[in-house]
Amino acid sequence: MSRKYFGTDGIRGRANGLITPELAMKVGQAAGLVFQRGDHRHRVVIGKDTRLSGYMIEYAMVAGFTSVGMDVLLLGPMPTPAVAMLTKSMRADLGVMISASHNLFEDNGIKLFGPLGFKLSDDVEKQIEQLLDENLDKKLAQSASLGRARRIDGVHDRYIEFAKRTLPRDLSLDGLRVVVDCAHGAAYKVVPEALWELGADVIAIGVEPDGFNINKDCGSTAPEALSRKVREMRADIGIALDGDADRVIIVDERGHVVDGDQLLAVIAQSWQEDGRLSKPGVVATVMSNLGLERFLKGLGLELVRTPVGDRYVLEQMLSRGYNLGGEPSGHIILSDYATTGDGFVSALQVLAVVQKLHRPVSEVCRRFDPLPQILKNVRYRSGKPLDDAEVKSAIHEGEKRLNGHGRLLVRSSGTEPVIRVMGEGDDRILVEEVVDHIVSALGHAAAA
Repeated sequence: MSRKYFGTDGIRGRANGLITPELAMKVGQAAGLVFQRGDHRHRVVIGKDTRLSGYMIEYAMVAGFTSVGMDVLLLGPMPTPAVAMLTKSMRADLGVMISASHNLFEDNGIKLFGPLGFKLSDDVEKQIEQLLDENLDKKLAQSASLGRARRIDGVHDRYIEFAKRTLPRDLSLDGLRVVVDCAHGAAYKVVPEALWELGADVIAIGVEPDGFNINKDCGSTAPEALSRKVREMRADIGIALDGDADRVIIVDERGHVVDGDQLLAVIAQSWQEDGRLSKPGVVATVMSNLGLERFLKGLGLELVRTPVGDRYVLEQMLSRGYNLGGEPSGHIILSDYATTGDGFVSALQVLAVVQKLHRPVSEVCRRFDPLPQILKNVRYRSGKPLDDAEVKSAIHEGEKRLNGHGRLLVRSSGTEPVIRVMGEGDDRILVEEVVDHIVSALGHAAAA
């Protein structure tokens, strides 16, 4: 069965376009029915980020869940990893995060977590998809069995305490000047507060959400504002989160951006030295730089690659027993602590290494020289440009040219109508030629 609604990270699309109140209510009903197991009173926790459409979707989902007999606990704006953590700690049957992650405010999405805080498997998502296209009138709860909804206080403090406990009790951030960019998103309250409690001198930006400014010229996808602020304030480090705080990008004291691959290298080497790696390796996606793979190999560590998407990284980690994985975008999964990517907890691990080594972030976070990597996106309106004969020919020719000298990856995005073309190799000019040729062919196909 093909997936009609779910992409690589839940259901995502234009608010009031694809993500309508009707769909949100139906998702609540369908997911509520799938996760009703046993005779106990079922409950679901719902968190959201700060985009305007969150109100509309939140209340539509409350209607859906209560109509099938589930009680709803509303968390308000909270990071995605906090929702996953609270789903488990509050013993809920299901967790929901209303967010389109790093997308701008016009989009929104619905991410679902099972009772243990993990994102749903493909099989469970298919069960929900089947119900979405059915008439559920006869499966609704009787009048006396309808659910209730209540807003939960104190959830910020729970997450702050959880995050702090991922560091040794004697480790303080005293003496560190930290600029944190919360992207006007879900972490705008909890992360600056947690850093202050840990002793850091905190300068917070991106903490004035208005419903429209989430991820706009800020956060992990636009770290230029953070870089400027770090230089202006002569800070030791900058931390950029995305709208739902499940990914992080670091900026060093010079204002230079450090991506997720370098962060994986920092944490991997530190954990290896401390004997904290459960297996001698790290899980990453096909997008991770070949430089990371070579660096880890030099440490005697394996790089296990998966398809793009943090859910696939986590699946591989769980099935093969690894406790560290991630993506260049800054989705870092530390399975000793969290069931999904947690941008803030990942940043804390890096801060711990900085404090331990007493060296500038520019030195601590430069573990390898990345190979030249070119990534270009081609947007299309409809059809399947990857099936075009000219595109197939360009890809085949590119693979032949890079053979033995690099990697080529062409794939459709799982969250938007975009085709991503990535080329990587020792010869930057060759890589650029290959990528540009494929992008040109995709452009022709998309315009046809």
